[in-house]
Amino acid sequence: MKRPKLKKASKRMTCHKRYKIQKKVREHHRKLRKEAKKRGHKKPRKDPGVPNSAPFKEALLREAELRKQQLEELKQQQKLDRQKEQEKKRKFEASFGAEPSDVDPVKEEFVQHKAKKAKLAKQHPKKLYCQELKKVIEASDVVLEVLDARDPLGCRCPQVESALLQGGQKRLVLVLNKSDLVPRENLENWVNYLKKELPTVVFRASTNVKCKRKITKVKERRNIPFKTETCIGKEGLWKLLKDFQEIYGKAIQVGVIGFPNVGKSSLINCLKQEQICNVGVSMGLTRSMQVVPLDKQITIIDSPSLIVSPVNSPATLALRSPASIEELRPVEAASAILSQADTRQVVLKFTVPDFKSPSEFFASLAQRRGLHQKGGSPNVEGAAKLLWSQCTSGSLGFYCHPPPSWTLSPHFNENIVTDMKLGLNLEELEKNNAHSIQAIRSPPLASSILFQSSGMTNGITEEKDIVEELPKQKTRKQEEREDLEAINSDQESVDEEADGSGSNMSPVKETLTDEQSAQSHVLDRKSEEKEDAYDFSTDYV
Repeated sequence: MKRPKLKKASKRMTCHKRYKIQKKVREHHRKLRKEAKKRGHKKPRKDPGVPNSAPFKEALLREAELRKQQLEELKQQQKLDRQKEQEKKRKFEASFGAEPSDVDPVKEEFVQHKAKKAKLAKQHPKKLYCQELKKVIEASDVVLEVLDARDPLGCRCPQVESALLQGGQKRLVLVLNKSDLVPRENLENWVNYLKKELPTVVFRASTNVKCKRKITKVKERRNIPFKTETCIGKEGLWKLLKDFQEIYGKAIQVGVIGFPNVGKSSLINCLKQEQICNVGVSMGLTRSMQVVPLDKQITIIDSPSLIVSPVNSPATLALRSPASIEELRPVEAASAILSQADTRQVVLKFTVPDFKSPSEFFASLAQRRGLHQKGGSPNVEGAAKLLWSQCTSGSLGFYCHPPPSWTLSPHFNENIVTDMKLGLNLEELEKNNAHSIQAIRSPPLASSILFQSSGMTNGITEEKDIVEELPKQKTRKQEEREDLEAINSDQESVDEEADGSGSNMSPVKETLTDEQSAQSHVLDRKSEEKEDAYDFSTDYV
């Protein structure tokens, strides 16, 4: 029998192995020094201290020691403050459900603010828009109604203008934005038509405004037709606002209203020369009033978009309502827009073959733009969304002709028109508009699409007129899921009926107790295990 090993194994190794390890360690250290040298990290120099020959050495050392103690005390105080803040936060979270008497006034105000915010979030968004619009009209001395130059008459709302006239001595000015998307002759005709009723300003918002929060480099855009980055018409609008300030003889507040995606926030950013208000292609980005001071005498107020009444035509709803593409089907909304456009000019603009129906046009457009579904079929819905987005944003140039004969709007009369222009230098305004029209790089008439305007757009100004939205239509997947659930429920009912018939045939089984059923289940399991073991043994043999 072998004797057990009593001593531990020796840690001695051969010289070859030891030298090899030492060599590897030296190479590793050399590599680390080389990397540190590349990074430029040097060893921290040791403080040499105050030399003995220096005068007032003891005083300097005492000051350094005192400074070190103060630094330590400051760190300790900051640590205690952080602990107190965390303790206060924990107590506040613990007392969130306590009675008002137990909570501090500041905490109670914070809780009330959160409750008010949650209540506003639950409220209908259109009702909130009406409330904010009323606040803007009440607070404003002058109101700028921003119009899309492609369809100026369709961007006017008679209900809002009537509410503005009832609010007292308020002035209304029409601002023709996106003026670079229509031909120059058409823009001149619209200015001559609108200025007979209200003061009209030609404007083109800038696409290159400095952001206050984040400064980014704006790349030079080339080969983009009819896009200018400079703001045009700002001097004329500033001069008009200064005239209003002199007429009122005090600091004035200017409200900006209009339908979605006409450029209200962009106009404010151009006047302020900073990106104060959020802008984007999406409709309805502004959800509450925002006060922006331009100078000591003029303050401008941004407002949410006007609410479109459901009594308008489908084309108007598709162009002016921010939720129309979700509520309506994209193909129906784009078909309504397409029905108002000139067919021949649409064919030339999108370079598609002649079509007889909107679905045929969307199929051709999808083929042209490479929009395909799974299997290679054209994505008709995607093409409809493309047309809708180009019409609502500033990427598609179309225009409308003004009415052949001028007639005064029903909610205006001659006295109101005279009062709106009272005290203004209209000749200077006309010169500024003419200069702006000449400065704008307008598209040629042949490359634009003629659009048939539906007239003024009816809006909603009262909360009581807002109709609660109907439940959204179910998608195909939801319908298939509901059908599957119905089939499963029917199958379960059939199974239950079968179980019920089986129980009627064998009433003895219903009288079994739980204990007896458990015992029978255990016996069944044992018999199944025996059968499995038997089968395995026979297969193995």
